[in-house]
Amino acid sequence: MRYVRRERAGRPWADLLSVPAPGEVEGGVVSAADPVEFTLSAMSGWVVSGSVDFGEQLLRRGASVLRHGHTMYRGLAGDPPADGWAAWARTPLRDGFRAVPCDRDTEELLPARRAAYGPGHPDHHPDSDEQLHLLLAGHLIGPVLPASTLAVDEEDRVVAAVVLNHFEDVPWVANVFRHPGLSYPGLGRDLLRRSLAGLAAAGFDRTVLTVTEGNPARRLYEALGFRLEQSSLSVIVP
Repeated sequence: MRYVRRERAGRPWADLLSVPAPGEVEGGVVSAADPVEFTLSAMSGWVVSGSVDFGEQLLRRGASVLRHGHTMYRGLAGDPPADGWAAWARTPLRDGFRAVPCDRDTEELLPARRAAYGPGHPDHHPDSDEQLHLLLAGHLIGPVLPASTLAVDEEDRVVAAVVLNHFEDVPWVANVFRHPGLSYPGLGRDLLRRSLAGLAAAGFDRTVLTVTEGNPARRLYEALGFRLEQSSLSVIVP
Protein backbone atom coordinates (compact mmCIF):
# COMPACT_ATOMS: atom_id res chain seq x y z
CA MET A 1 0.00 0.00 0.00
CA ARG A 2 1.09 3.56 -0.59
CA TYR A 3 0.21 6.48 1.66
CA VAL A 4 1.54 9.72 3.11
CA ARG A 5 2.28 9.50 6.83
CA ARG A 6 0.76 12.40 8.77
CA GLU A 7 -1.08 12.94 12.06
CA ARG A 8 -4.80 13.62 12.44
CA ALA A 9 -7.07 13.87 15.47
CA GLY A 10 -4.08 12.91 17.63
CA ARG A 11 -3.63 9.64 15.73
CA PRO A 12 -1.16 8.37 13.12
CA TRP A 13 -2.70 9.03 9.72
CA ALA A 14 -2.27 7.16 6.45
CA ASP A 15 -3.37 9.86 4.02
CA LEU A 16 -3.91 9.41 0.28
CA LEU A 17 -3.81 5.66 0.72
CA SER A 18 -3.93 3.58 -2.44
CA VAL A 19 -3.57 -0.10 -3.23
CA PRO A 20 -1.70 -0.49 -6.54
CA ALA A 21 -2.62 -3.29 -8.89
CA PRO A 22 0.04 -6.04 -9.07
CA GLY A 23 1.40 -4.76 -12.37
CA GLU A 24 1.93 -1.27 -10.89
CA VAL A 25 4.35 -2.38 -8.16
CA GLU A 26 7.94 -1.54 -9.01
CA GLY A 27 10.98 -2.56 -7.00
CA GLY A 28 9.10 -3.21 -3.78
CA VAL A 29 8.15 -6.25 -1.77
CA VAL A 30 4.92 -7.76 -3.04
CA SER A 31 2.72 -9.23 -0.33
CA ALA A 32 -0.08 -11.72 -0.76
CA ALA A 33 -1.85 -10.30 2.30
CA ASP A 34 -5.30 -8.82 1.79
CA PRO A 35 -5.00 -5.00 2.12
CA VAL A 36 -8.07 -4.77 4.37
CA GLU A 37 -6.80 -7.55 6.64
CA PHE A 38 -3.37 -5.94 6.77
CA THR A 39 -4.85 -2.56 7.70
CA LEU A 40 -6.95 -4.09 10.48
CA SER A 41 -4.04 -6.05 11.93
CA ALA A 42 -1.18 -3.57 11.52
CA MET A 43 -2.83 -0.13 11.72
CA SER A 44 -5.20 -0.38 14.68
CA GLY A 45 -6.06 3.10 15.96
CA TRP A 46 -4.86 4.83 12.80
CA VAL A 47 -6.81 7.21 10.63
CA VAL A 48 -6.87 5.91 7.07
CA SER A 49 -7.92 8.11 4.13
CA GLY A 50 -8.40 6.51 0.75
CA SER A 51 -11.02 5.50 -1.77
CA VAL A 52 -14.67 5.28 -0.77
CA ASP A 53 -14.69 1.58 -1.66
CA PHE A 54 -11.69 0.78 0.59
CA GLY A 55 -13.14 2.84 3.43
CA GLU A 56 -16.50 1.08 3.17
CA GLN A 57 -14.75 -2.28 3.41
CA LEU A 58 -13.13 -1.14 6.64
CA LEU A 59 -16.46 0.17 7.94
CA ARG A 60 -17.98 -3.25 7.46
CA ARG A 61 -15.18 -4.61 9.65
CA GLY A 62 -15.83 -2.20 12.53
CA ALA A 63 -14.08 1.03 11.55
CA SER A 64 -15.81 4.36 12.28
CA VAL A 65 -16.30 7.29 9.92
CA LEU A 66 -14.17 10.38 10.49
CA ARG A 67 -15.05 12.16 7.24
CA HIS A 68 -16.52 11.41 3.85
CA GLY A 69 -15.22 14.23 1.68
CA HIS A 70 -15.11 15.38 -1.91
CA THR A 71 -12.18 17.24 -3.44
CA MET A 72 -13.27 19.86 -5.97
CA TYR A 73 -11.27 22.19 -8.19
CA ARG A 74 -11.85 25.34 -10.20
CA GLY A 75 -9.72 26.54 -13.06
CA LEU A 76 -8.75 30.19 -12.82
CA ALA A 77 -6.40 31.19 -15.64
CA GLY A 78 -8.24 29.33 -18.39
CA ASP A 79 -11.78 29.38 -17.05
CA PRO A 80 -12.93 32.90 -16.22
CA PRO A 81 -16.60 33.45 -15.32
CA ALA A 82 -18.93 34.67 -18.05
CA ASP A 83 -18.94 38.22 -16.69
CA GLY A 84 -15.17 38.23 -16.05
CA TRP A 85 -12.97 38.20 -12.98
CA ALA A 86 -13.10 41.99 -12.69
CA ALA A 87 -16.87 41.82 -12.14
CA TRP A 88 -16.39 39.18 -9.45
CA ALA A 89 -13.75 41.31 -7.75
CA ARG A 90 -16.31 44.12 -7.50
CA THR A 91 -19.09 41.92 -6.09
CA PRO A 92 -20.98 44.27 -3.76
CA LEU A 93 -22.08 43.38 -0.25
CA ARG A 94 -25.43 44.47 1.07
CA ASP A 95 -25.71 47.75 2.96
CA GLY A 96 -24.24 47.51 6.42
CA PHE A 97 -21.59 44.94 5.51
CA ARG A 98 -17.97 45.47 4.48
CA ALA A 99 -15.30 43.19 3.03
CA VAL A 100 -11.97 43.43 4.90
CA PRO A 101 -8.68 41.50 4.82
CA CYS A 102 -8.39 38.28 6.80
CA ASP A 103 -5.93 39.65 9.35
CA ARG A 104 -7.85 39.50 12.62
CA ASP A 105 -7.31 37.35 15.70
CA THR A 106 -8.93 33.95 15.83
CA GLU A 107 -11.20 35.06 18.68
CA GLU A 108 -12.92 37.55 16.37
CA LEU A 109 -13.83 34.81 13.88
CA LEU A 110 -14.92 32.17 16.37
CA PRO A 111 -18.49 33.39 17.12
CA ALA A 112 -19.46 33.30 13.44
CA ARG A 113 -17.75 29.98 12.82
CA ARG A 114 -19.33 28.34 15.86
CA ALA A 115 -22.77 29.51 14.77
CA ALA A 116 -22.20 28.31 11.20
CA TYR A 117 -20.95 24.86 12.24
CA GLY A 118 -23.28 24.13 15.12
CA PRO A 119 -24.45 20.70 16.29
CA GLY A 120 -25.99 18.76 13.43
CA HIS A 121 -23.75 20.32 10.77
CA PRO A 122 -21.56 17.78 8.91
CA ASP A 123 -18.46 19.79 9.85
CA HIS A 124 -19.26 20.23 13.54
CA HIS A 125 -16.25 19.03 15.56
CA PRO A 126 -15.34 19.58 19.22
CA ASP A 127 -11.79 20.67 18.34
CA SER A 128 -12.80 23.13 15.62
CA ASP A 129 -11.73 26.21 17.62
CA GLU A 130 -8.15 24.98 17.81
CA GLN A 131 -8.24 23.94 14.16
CA LEU A 132 -9.23 27.48 13.14
CA HIS A 133 -6.40 28.94 15.22
CA LEU A 134 -3.86 26.64 13.53
CA LEU A 135 -5.34 27.41 10.13
CA LEU A 136 -5.04 31.18 10.56
CA ALA A 137 -1.54 30.83 11.98
CA GLY A 138 -0.47 28.92 8.87
CA HIS A 139 0.38 25.77 10.84
CA LEU A 140 -2.40 23.46 9.64
CA ILE A 141 -2.11 23.66 5.84
CA GLY A 142 0.11 26.56 4.90
CA PRO A 143 0.25 30.36 4.99
CA VAL A 144 -2.94 32.39 4.64
CA LEU A 145 -3.15 34.04 1.23
CA PRO A 146 -3.90 37.77 0.74
CA ALA A 147 -7.04 36.95 -1.28
CA SER A 148 -8.67 35.64 1.91
CA THR A 149 -11.60 37.86 2.88
CA LEU A 150 -13.73 38.62 5.92
CA ALA A 151 -17.11 40.35 6.09
CA VAL A 152 -17.93 42.60 9.04
CA ASP A 153 -21.22 44.24 10.00
CA GLU A 154 -21.95 47.81 11.13
CA GLU A 155 -20.62 46.96 14.60
CA ASP A 156 -17.37 45.68 13.07
CA ARG A 157 -18.17 42.10 14.06
CA VAL A 158 -16.85 39.34 11.80
CA VAL A 159 -19.92 37.64 10.33
CA ALA A 160 -18.41 35.63 7.46
CA ALA A 161 -15.05 34.47 6.14
CA VAL A 162 -13.27 32.88 3.22
CA VAL A 163 -9.88 31.57 4.35
CA LEU A 164 -7.42 30.59 1.62
CA ASN A 165 -4.19 28.75 2.40
CA HIS A 166 -1.18 28.00 0.19
CA PHE A 167 -0.48 24.25 0.21
CA GLU A 168 2.03 22.56 -2.09
CA ASP A 169 1.93 25.45 -4.61
CA VAL A 170 -1.89 25.34 -4.82
CA PRO A 171 -4.32 27.76 -3.14
CA TRP A 172 -6.84 25.85 -1.05
CA VAL A 173 -10.22 27.22 -0.03
CA ALA A 174 -9.76 25.98 3.51
CA ASN A 175 -12.80 27.49 5.20
CA VAL A 176 -15.98 29.27 4.13
CA PHE A 177 -18.60 30.23 6.70
CA ARG A 178 -21.14 32.88 7.65
CA HIS A 179 -23.06 33.59 10.83
CA PRO A 180 -26.64 32.52 10.04
CA GLY A 181 -28.14 35.04 12.46
CA LEU A 182 -25.98 38.11 11.83
CA SER A 183 -25.56 37.99 8.05
CA TYR A 184 -27.65 37.43 4.94
CA PRO A 185 -28.10 34.33 2.77
CA GLY A 186 -25.64 34.56 -0.09
CA LEU A 187 -22.93 36.40 1.83
CA GLY A 188 -20.62 33.39 1.58
CA ARG A 189 -21.14 33.34 -2.19
CA ASP A 190 -20.38 37.06 -2.48
CA LEU A 191 -17.17 36.73 -0.46
CA LEU A 192 -16.06 33.66 -2.36
CA ARG A 193 -16.53 35.43 -5.71
CA ARG A 194 -14.28 38.25 -4.49
CA SER A 195 -11.66 35.83 -3.16
CA LEU A 196 -11.56 33.74 -6.33
CA ALA A 197 -11.07 36.91 -8.35
CA GLY A 198 -8.17 37.78 -6.04
CA LEU A 199 -6.54 34.41 -6.71
CA ALA A 200 -6.94 34.87 -10.46
CA ALA A 201 -5.40 38.35 -10.27
CA ALA A 202 -2.46 36.89 -8.33
CA GLY A 203 -1.73 34.56 -11.24
CA PHE A 204 -2.86 31.21 -9.83
CA ASP A 205 -3.97 28.62 -12.39
CA ARG A 206 -6.45 26.75 -10.21
CA THR A 207 -7.80 26.40 -6.70
CA VAL A 208 -8.98 23.39 -4.71
CA LEU A 209 -11.28 22.68 -1.78
CA THR A 210 -12.78 19.73 0.06
CA VAL A 211 -16.43 19.56 1.10
CA THR A 212 -17.94 17.04 3.47
CA GLU A 213 -20.69 14.73 2.23
CA GLY A 214 -24.04 16.22 3.20
CA ASN A 215 -22.79 19.81 3.39
CA PRO A 216 -25.24 21.98 1.39
CA ALA A 217 -22.35 24.33 0.53
CA ARG A 218 -21.44 21.91 -2.25
CA ARG A 219 -24.25 23.36 -4.36
CA LEU A 220 -22.70 26.82 -3.96
CA TYR A 221 -19.29 25.57 -5.06
CA GLU A 222 -20.77 23.89 -8.12
CA ALA A 223 -22.66 27.07 -9.02
CA LEU A 224 -19.35 28.99 -8.88
CA GLY A 225 -17.64 26.60 -11.28
CA PHE A 226 -16.06 24.00 -9.01
CA ARG A 227 -15.98 20.46 -10.36
CA LEU A 228 -15.53 17.13 -8.61
CA GLU A 229 -11.98 15.78 -8.73
CA GLN A 230 -12.22 12.80 -6.39
CA SER A 231 -14.05 11.48 -3.33
CA SER A 232 -12.44 9.90 -0.30
CA LEU A 233 -13.41 8.30 2.97
CA SER A 234 -11.44 8.81 6.19
CA VAL A 235 -12.03 6.19 8.87
CA ILE A 236 -10.61 5.25 12.26
CA VAL A 237 -9.34 1.67 12.21
CA PRO A 238 -10.63 -0.32 15.22
